[in-house]
Amino acid sequence: MNEKTATAALPAAPARTAAQSSAASFLKHHLREYGMLICLIAIMVFFQVVTDGTLMQPLNLTNLVLQNSYIVIMALGMLLVIVAGHIDLSVGSVCGFVGAVAAVLMVEHDWPVLPAVLLCIAAGALVGAVQGWFVAYARIPSFIVTLAGMLVFKGLALAVLQGQSVGPFPEVFQRLSSGFIPEALASTGGLRLTSLLLGVAAGAAFAIAGWRTRQRQLAHGIGAEPLVIFVARNAIFALLMVGFAWLMASYKGLPNVLVVMAVLILLFDFVTRRTTLGRRIYALGGNEKAARLSGIDTRRLSFYAFMNMGALAGLAGLVFAARLNTATPKAGLGFELDVIAACFIGGASASGGVGKVTGAVIGAFVMGVMNNGMSIMGIGIDYQQVIKGLVLLAAVFIDVYHKNR
Repeated sequence: MNEKTATAALPAAPARTAAQSSAASFLKHHLREYGMLICLIAIMVFFQVVTDGTLMQPLNLTNLVLQNSYIVIMALGMLLVIVAGHIDLSVGSVCGFVGAVAAVLMVEHDWPVLPAVLLCIAAGALVGAVQGWFVAYARIPSFIVTLAGMLVFKGLALAVLQGQSVGPFPEVFQRLSSGFIPEALASTGGLRLTSLLLGVAAGAAFAIAGWRTRQRQLAHGIGAEPLVIFVARNAIFALLMVGFAWLMASYKGLPNVLVVMAVLILLFDFVTRRTTLGRRIYALGGNEKAARLSGIDTRRLSFYAFMNMGALAGLAGLVFAARLNTATPKAGLGFELDVIAACFIGGASASGGVGKVTGAVIGAFVMGVMNNGMSIMGIGIDYQQVIKGLVLLAAVFIDVYHKNR
């Protein structure tokens, strides 16, 4: 009986070995894709330990979301610009300029919030369209065009505000950044149930969407990630979502700006992965000449990428102004560096054609967690800049290293 049992068990060992080998091979070939997620988790664990648990406190998590919301929003637009093979150095100045326009409209001229917000986003899109025209149709390098734009809109923001800070904003507008979603259910044990249930629903929806995508890939014979990695990745993400929602629900709930970010992330993830427009942008960045010869209007795509970037920079300017409750001439200073760094740290290639929405978001939070953690530890802004610069250099070095292998 023992011999039969041992004989029956023999085939299982090669199966497990094959599965382990497949998982190891998959991780080896997709280390770049999963590396930043692992790094983000490692950085959070590190700062959670060295700050004696302060990092993951609900209040600090709320501040972390609010502090990085405008960076994440602009990183989504910057990703498309970088994937298309360009760069935009003007986003920080456009962000500050739009915030200045919003302050003048709502504070000095008493405009209603909704028309002012729509006009400001349209102004940002117009700025992006103008810069996009120079890049796409006048064939001026994007570095030069947006460098000029950075100077122009920094000066215009100063002129619009006449060198002074303008505020405060109406209370309704402040809720864009400092407000929280209303609670439809009664709180229990200090937990805001609406926020908690939304987090649970988001985790479940993420897992279900991942499973459907995997089944679709298998049905079409497309190579899917090994089951063990798929289960581990989706379980980790779902648990993180639920855990985050639980922590936020124990404080004031989910911030309004987090909902805005989530909608934008889902939208841009869908566009880049599931639409013809997204595939064409990747083709443009991968090989512009080949894309043009295949019938793609590469100039129009570049134009749209910059127009989209301008609109998102405008939205980010509104979020930042609402958070500060005032518009200042120095608003947006240095934002372009954090936004570009988030995309490159998240896996976008400096030569275009490579990058993912999730990577850009992870990159933005890597920078955000580092900023927040170092501030809690009392590290000065001087050394913070040094460390962030080294992290950016390391991310680009890894990209070039893998490309040359």
